[in-house]
Amino acid sequence: MQAPLRAAVTVCILLGVYTLGACSVGSPYRRPDIAPPAQWQESAPAGTPPAGTPTSAAPPTGAVASVWPAADWWQGFGSSRLDDLIAAAERSNDDLGAAVARVQQADAQARIAGAALLPSLALDASATRERAPVTGVGPKVFNNFNPILSASYELDFWGKNRAARDAARALAVASRYDRQTVALTVISSVATTYFQALELRDRIVVAEHNLANAQQLLQGFRAQQSAGTATGLDVAQQETDVALLSAALPPLTEQFRQTVFALAVLVGTTPQSLEVERGSLTDLSIPGVAAGLPSQLLGRRPDVAEAEEQLIAANADITVARAALFPSIALTASGGYESNALASLVNPVSRVYAATAGLTQPIFAGGALRGELAYSKARYAELVAIYHKTVLTAFSNAESALVAVRETAEQLKRQREAVAKARRAYEFARAQLAAGTINVLTVLNTENAMFSAQDGLVQVEYSHLQALVDLYTALGGGWQRG
Repeated sequence: MQAPLRAAVTVCILLGVYTLGACSVGSPYRRPDIAPPAQWQESAPAGTPPAGTPTSAAPPTGAVASVWPAADWWQGFGSSRLDDLIAAAERSNDDLGAAVARVQQADAQARIAGAALLPSLALDASATRERAPVTGVGPKVFNNFNPILSASYELDFWGKNRAARDAARALAVASRYDRQTVALTVISSVATTYFQALELRDRIVVAEHNLANAQQLLQGFRAQQSAGTATGLDVAQQETDVALLSAALPPLTEQFRQTVFALAVLVGTTPQSLEVERGSLTDLSIPGVAAGLPSQLLGRRPDVAEAEEQLIAANADITVARAALFPSIALTASGGYESNALASLVNPVSRVYAATAGLTQPIFAGGALRGELAYSKARYAELVAIYHKTVLTAFSNAESALVAVRETAEQLKRQREAVAKARRAYEFARAQLAAGTINVLTVLNTENAMFSAQDGLVQVEYSHLQALVDLYTALGGGWQRG
């Protein structure tokens, strides 16, 4: 590069470096002061597993735990099928794919915003041939060759371009936290939807078992009617019970298939490609969950981190809007050659260069610049409120999930007792019916009570699993701010 060309570029670069120490009309970001609670109002109880299933270690009720969920927290449920479904969702879920694309978009926007801090270079080369009359000579042909390298730079004296870059970078970081939030939501949804499919499968098994018992009892009544020891009313009542139990199966089967279809969407495949062919809620382990300390929760929730990055970006936008009220200084430089003959184009006498500086001061824009500044300040105030709500919601989610885990564990214990008592009553009723000491109505009542208790137990088992997943989600899963 010849001297004029080097000079044209060097002037802008040196001035650009100089502006790194320029002043800024913005205020540094300060995190809003939101005091966390000293401790959870609700304790983190140990999970209560279904009978016969293993349980991982958990802190005693009321203990202050500093342990947080691991990154692969779902493996605590001990289901290889669930592990496979979540791995498929991480690869193919469309919401997660869209979140990844938003990260790429934000990174591109950050690069675009950062470009204003660097000089822009452009090469312009032209060649013209012109025939024009010359007084006293006549027509003459002229050639002109003109390669020019130009550089321009906006002096970022007030920090406008730096603030715009910082805002874009904060939004790029926020997009990563958004991806983590989406990933946590998707994983939690896969787990709860899979558990719901197992719940419905278990309810179908319970209904089929009770239907088989009712049909067996009906056959006994018909045999007794033939022997004259049972009446037609006894048979009709049992036939009604069989019909009701049979009618309960199609809705459960419909819900089961629809839940499997929803699970297929979550893992990014077609409904025809996914089957939940086996499995039961009783096959799952129930992990213990420690809630850590409330003061640490804000570093464990990607949605809180995202809300803060949005706030950082909005604070930088205020600087951009305020800097727009001040003069802007544009620097341009160009250098190259101009000659009417190619042979002499690169001769020193053909060198040309220019350097200019321009200052622009906004005077009147109809209030647009002041309006932009007022908008940026109002936007920041809005995001402060959103951040405050996000923090409070995080604490509320954790407290609610802790309550749900504790209460569903207690409900599960009591429901198992109810099932045991209902089964015992049903067995007594059948024995007494065979001895002729009670009528069929008593048997029907105990039979229906047992069926309801068993069906309710399956639903409570699912509710407890769902509460555990909700607690993992409320605690930010295994994610933590780096």
